[in-house]
Amino acid sequence: MDILYLMILCSVSLAAVFLVVFIIYARKGQFEDDESPAVRILFDSDEIREVKDTDDKENKNETGENNKKIEEKSE
Repeated sequence: MDILYLMILCSVSLAAVFLVVFIIYARKGQFEDDESPAVRILFDSDEIREVKDTDDKENKNETGENNKKIEEKSE
């Protein structure tokens, strides 16, 4: 019976850790752009640059952390 209490305590602790990690990354914007990576593979690299240039002009202040990494690699 004691092992049951230990297992419940471990599972609740692990769930709490995953919840905290999820909340931290959700606030950082990790899960905001889930469509672009799936669609990006369909375009040639020249088309991506053209689309990115027009998007940057329109949404200059809405660059997430993932997009910053992509921009640094392309420069």
